[in-house]
Amino acid sequence: MLKAQFSKLLRQLGLLMIVDRLRFSAMQLKNRSRNEAFKRNHPEVPLPPDYLIYESFQIDYEQYYTGSIQSAKNIVDRIGKHIALKGVNILDWGCGPGRIIRQLPGLVGEGCQFYGTDYNKESIDWCTENLPGIHFNNNSLEAKLPYPDGFFDVIYGISIFTHLSEKMHHDWYAELSRVLKPNGVMYLTTQGDNFKTKLTQEELGLFNQGKLVVRGNVKEGHRVFSAFQPKTFMHQFFSNARVLEHIETPVSGSWIPQDAWIIQKTAGISDSK
Repeated sequence: MLKAQFSKLLRQLGLLMIVDRLRFSAMQLKNRSRNEAFKRNHPEVPLPPDYLIYESFQIDYEQYYTGSIQSAKNIVDRIGKHIALKGVNILDWGCGPGRIIRQLPGLVGEGCQFYGTDYNKESIDWCTENLPGIHFNNNSLEAKLPYPDGFFDVIYGISIFTHLSEKMHHDWYAELSRVLKPNGVMYLTTQGDNFKTKLTQEELGLFNQGKLVVRGNVKEGHRVFSAFQPKTFMHQFFSNARVLEHIETPVSGSWIPQDAWIIQKTAGISDSK
């Protein structure tokens, strides 16, 4: 909680983005030799600029690329329990520099079409230039996507709601519901009970009341804009859909896993309001 209080102070002083940039530089230096070794051993793997990797994940090329293969397999296995992944349209909402979406064509059945969208133009430009066979779109923070109603069979978003305000939670869920087919499936991750240890006493009180906890005072959508979602909030949030699974993975060492929610759009859903 001391760390959370310090983070709160930095937000209030408008210094958090500066401190995060310093952290980026420190991690870049720390992982330099490891990352250079990865590039020597895997010259065929296109890698995004370091800050794009850091903003969406961490500056570890091995984890970004090789580790993402297992992450993608886990997502495919979980979604595949609820919908056949053949001949379907799949959207990576908040794809960043393509960590997950780049792995899917090699994992998912034939006839599928893959799409990635993100508010970071640099990430989308890099993906468009380096990841062929996938359709990319640069969206704004405003909840608007250039796809027709009911276009996607599957939508997944990994740690995207975790960086949005409450208004954007509702706006984006409405837009994702619009472009998802009836009986289509969404896979979304949130910062649930595992993250209680990260909260200040005041934030913990709100969280335990079932209220969304948002840490702002920085650019919305950026990695340091953070939202924490209690189960009560999420069940209410998904009240117009069918919750197929809520997956809570136990904490292991220093790794704090996010909750995963798999929901199905029922006929007639247009928005979350």
